[in-house]
Amino acid sequence: MRNNVVKKVLAATLACMMTFSMTTVAQAKGDKNSDKEITIGVTSFADTLEPTEQYFSWVVSRYAIGECLTKFDENGEIVPCLAEEWDNSEDGKTWTFKIREGVKFSNGDDMTPEMVKASIERTVEKSDRVPEFFDLDSIEVDGQNLIFHLNRANANMAGCLADPLFLIVDTNVDDSTFAMEGPICTGPYAVESFSPTDSCVVVKNENYWDGEVPLDKVTLKCVDDQTTRSMALQTGEIDIAYNLKTENLVEFEGNDNYDIQELQSLRSTYAFMNQNEDHALSDKALRQALLRGLDKETYCNTLLEGGATAGKAPVPPTLDFGFDDLKDENVYDPDGAKKILDEAGYKDVDGDGFVETPDGDPLVLDFVIYTSRAELGVYAQAAQASLKEIGINVNLNTVSYETLLDMRDSGQYDLLIWNVLVANTGDPENYLRENWYSSSANNTAGYNNPDVDKLLDELAQTFDEDKRKDLIIDIQQDIMDDAATVFFGYETTYLFSNKKVTGVKMYPMDYYWLTKDITLAK
Repeated sequence: MRNNVVKKVLAATLACMMTFSMTTVAQAKGDKNSDKEITIGVTSFADTLEPTEQYFSWVVSRYAIGECLTKFDENGEIVPCLAEEWDNSEDGKTWTFKIREGVKFSNGDDMTPEMVKASIERTVEKSDRVPEFFDLDSIEVDGQNLIFHLNRANANMAGCLADPLFLIVDTNVDDSTFAMEGPICTGPYAVESFSPTDSCVVVKNENYWDGEVPLDKVTLKCVDDQTTRSMALQTGEIDIAYNLKTENLVEFEGNDNYDIQELQSLRSTYAFMNQNEDHALSDKALRQALLRGLDKETYCNTLLEGGATAGKAPVPPTLDFGFDDLKDENVYDPDGAKKILDEAGYKDVDGDGFVETPDGDPLVLDFVIYTSRAELGVYAQAAQASLKEIGINVNLNTVSYETLLDMRDSGQYDLLIWNVLVANTGDPENYLRENWYSSSANNTAGYNNPDVDKLLDELAQTFDEDKRKDLIIDIQQDIMDDAATVFFGYETTYLFSNKKVTGVKMYPMDYYWLTKDITLAK
């Protein structure tokens, strides 16, 4: 399926190098034992490399270890990878993928259609996220073809199989080692060592099928703190820095030794509101008041220095899914928020400045956030201050990303921050189903709207692009009308790199950080 909604990447060379410590530089150089090594600074993301666990397959893909049957190019279009071509039945329930010949896993084993089948069946067995992508009846092998038989029509199966959850692993090996030693895959690099939340070292896959791999070794170093990550790039400790922000631009002003690439708002930062019946936010009036108490324009334009667009809907305005036409009845209106609270029975009974519940009980909302994206803390602290002004007491609970995933899965939150790519299968369908379909494993907030479920089911079997767009707009409007989720903003994403490294590209679907194209400048 074609995706024509992604805006092009804007690349600009900016300048300035700050004074650096010679000791740090010497240490950084001493860490590199070969002229064909680089270090990439990343945000912490994984405590395991088992690709079926939560979202950790993204790391296996980003670190150039694993590949899928299909992938997205730099324009966001689906293109062949481990499958050469594919087609589907008219009803969208049968999809046939021709598996590429001549591919080997990093251990030298041949990748056969039977092994691809076993890998996908392993994912189906181990991950509860699979039903959010497709409803599989069976898979069969016919020569070089892999045939998927689905119970539910799927108009975007090729896009679904580009998600890193479905990367292909060698199932003939002991997969109990995958978590700490890395899975055996087909990517240009293979794991040498892995230290959870610290670093992952990958080395050239000598059996790679798609051309020469230019680097001998790459260290992917987790540097959660944004300022530290920026300094590490300036001192030469790292060669590429992911997830730097608008405020970092000035740090490189006046120096042409760096390339800076910019991608507009393909991610959304939002907060789930736990609507299960034993949680305070099951009350729609409280959710409406909370939303009206948030000054998202100020958060994005002032606090984030224009590095984000204020949010209101599930899908950012950079994707053509009706953002300007969607009606937001819960725009910033603190007086209106106070009125809703009062009319719903939320009053400050004890005079401490915070309202109690209609039953007279204390009301404290636990807002869980994680540490590896600096803007998340900005949103959360600003929200805490804004909501205090209307009498809602919010407690911030800052944890690691890995802990946040566990808390989300167990429903241990009132609000929980989330930052995600909104078109992970080529358009927003999977993103919407994963987060707001009533029976989705990820919908731990308890959102349940039968109309949204019905529209999502219709979307899954709709091939016409205009009809798909209309359905996605309707789904978004229902979610907004239900005051289901806090949509804070859509951040501009930056990729900073030293010019001694070439072939560095930003992809709209950010599954590809290290690629076979990255090499040292001659």
